[in-house]
Amino acid sequence: MTAAESISASARFEAAFAACPLVAVLRGIRPDEIEAVGGALIDAGFTILEVPLNSPEPYESITRLSAMAGENLLIGAGTVTKVEEVGRVAAAGGHLIVSPHCDPAVIAASVDADMVCLPGVFTPTEAFAAIHAGAHGLKFFPAEAATPAVIKAMKAVLPRGVPLIAVGGMTPDTMGAWGDAGADGYGLGSNLYRPGTTTQAVAEQAARYVAALKR
Repeated sequence: MTAAESISASARFEAAFAACPLVAVLRGIRPDEIEAVGGALIDAGFTILEVPLNSPEPYESITRLSAMAGENLLIGAGTVTKVEEVGRVAAAGGHLIVSPHCDPAVIAASVDADMVCLPGVFTPTEAFAAIHAGAHGLKFFPAEAATPAVIKAMKAVLPRGVPLIAVGGMTPDTMGAWGDAGADGYGLGSNLYRPGTTTQAVAEQAARYVAALKR
C-alpha cells in the first residue's frame, strides 16, 4: 500500500478541499487529452478533478489522471449512478465519487470502499438523507435552477462541517454571490472545460476561477 492509498477518504477530502474548494468537472474529455488538461488545472492550483462517466473512455482517463496525482490531490468520477461503477472507479485509481442525485446505495458503497462521496441534492430532505448515508459533502445541483438564497436557507439547518458545493452555471463573476450565501465550494463544468477547449484556454479560465476564489 502506498502512502497515498493509506490516507482515509475523509482526510483526503479535507486536505484537498481546504487547499482549493473548486471541483473541475471534465465532462466529455478524452484519454488522449486528460494529462495535458489535468496538468494545467493542477498547475493553476486545482486539487479536485472528476471525469464524468458519460465521457469517452472515462475509466482510462481516471487511470491516467490518477497516475499524475500525489496524495494532496483528489481524483475520481462524476455522474456515478450505479453501485457497480464505484468499484470500477476504485480499480482505475480514483478516490472520488460524485453523483447527480442522492442514492443511499451508491453512498454506502463509496463509504465501504473508503472513497470520498459527494452526492447531488436539491432539497433539505435529500441533503439529510445523503448525510445519514455517510456522504462527505453535498453537491447542490443544479444551482442555476435556484438562487443563492436557497443555499443560505439550507445552511441554516444542515449540520456544521458538511461542505455544500454549488454546481451548475458557476462563473468567476457569479461565485461571489453563492459564497456570500454560504456555499463552501464550487463545481465548475462547461464554463471551465468542454469538448474542443484547448489546454491553453482551460489554463486561462482556471486562473480566473482561482483568482475569483481568492477575492
